Amino acid sequence: MGKKQFYETAKPQETAVLVAVPSYRQSDEQTKEYLDELAFLTETAGAQTIKRFVQKLDKPDTRTFVGSGKLDEIQAFVKEHDVDMVIFDDDLSPSQVRNIERELQVKIVDRSLLILDIFALRAKTAQAHAQVEMAQYQYLLPRLTNLWTHLSKQKGGIGMKGPGETEIETDRRIVREKISLLKERLQKFEKQNFEQRKSRASITRVALVGYTNVGKSTIMNLLSKSDVFAENKLFATVDATVRKVVLENVPFLLSDTVGFIRKLPTKLIESFKSTLDEIRESDLLVHVVDISHPSFEEHIAVVNATLKDIHAADKPVLLVFNKIDQYLQQREQELQQEHEGQEEPPVRPSIEDLKATYMAREHTSALFISATDKINIEELREELLKRVSEIHYERYPNNV
Repeated sequence: MGKKQFYETAKPQETAVLVAVPSYRQSDEQTKEYLDELAFLTETAGAQTIKRFVQKLDKPDTRTFVGSGKLDEIQAFVKEHDVDMVIFDDDLSPSQVRNIERELQVKIVDRSLLILDIFALRAKTAQAHAQVEMAQYQYLLPRLTNLWTHLSKQKGGIGMKGPGETEIETDRRIVREKISLLKERLQKFEKQNFEQRKSRASITRVALVGYTNVGKSTIMNLLSKSDVFAENKLFATVDATVRKVVLENVPFLLSDTVGFIRKLPTKLIESFKSTLDEIRESDLLVHVVDISHPSFEEHIAVVNATLKDIHAADKPVLLVFNKIDQYLQQREQELQQEHEGQEEPPVRPSIEDLKATYMAREHTSALFISATDKINIEELREELLKRVSEIHYERYPNNV
């Protein structure tokens, strides 16, 4: 009897190089942070980053986004290392995608397409799938070229092409038809959601908002004792999850919403209208911030700008700084390095120090917690109970 043979069936992980074109005003530190985020997005989408390219320009090249010399450099690396795709940290115009694709002969992905791919991977419900699919087709429509696989092969039947109609024209027509069908489907979902929200109108509603990967789902699980998917990846959840929470006989609905991110594709915001309605129609927003992230202040600004874009900036907000365990650990290491060689050991940072900082002074309704280590969760519950009770009894004064 011969020896058993085993064959590798798992698909090899795709490789990617990242490209950023910052302005001269942007610091190297900020560029690194942005590329770190892009690398995290790439990893979340399932690919491996093997190289980063940066070219500072006053403005990107209109034809190929990067200059010709940098494009040659990228091309040489891609060819030598058999790279699968090149990912840009900005949105590319359809003509830029075509030109770069022609030069490099590999898959070209811009920031919006990468985020759309992750949303497609993360979508769990039929509605989320339809929302992402529509955003993908809206992105695809102006970018159809001969380099794309023809969509006409995906649809059965005869007579798909009219006389003299090119394949690309056929593809565009099919995409428009798909967008139209998806819009109809989403309108039905929207009607169902509206009825659901109407039936919940009598109960106070609280929405967790924040930059992606700040720990909203973990907080949701703690407060609602539910099991919402939480993972250390960007956009771990893209569906709005709603749970009923009761604190000291005061009920309210808590929703965990999709995380925001820098340069979130406009088409995606439009497609996720019903999910974002959970935010728009909430009585209180709990803005969760990852205080251990070096760019947390920028993240706060991004979330505030997105709330403004979706007409939810006028809501009452409770600011919650999460991951204080990681922040205090980082701060302690920094202080030890600063005091290296000195006789007096550094004073260990504490939560009280955080409360005394400009963050607490600037944001009067700020709480400092660690959802993972369950630090100050009781304080969060108490503050939520106070806020929700005020809304509840204002709405139903006879219940006081």
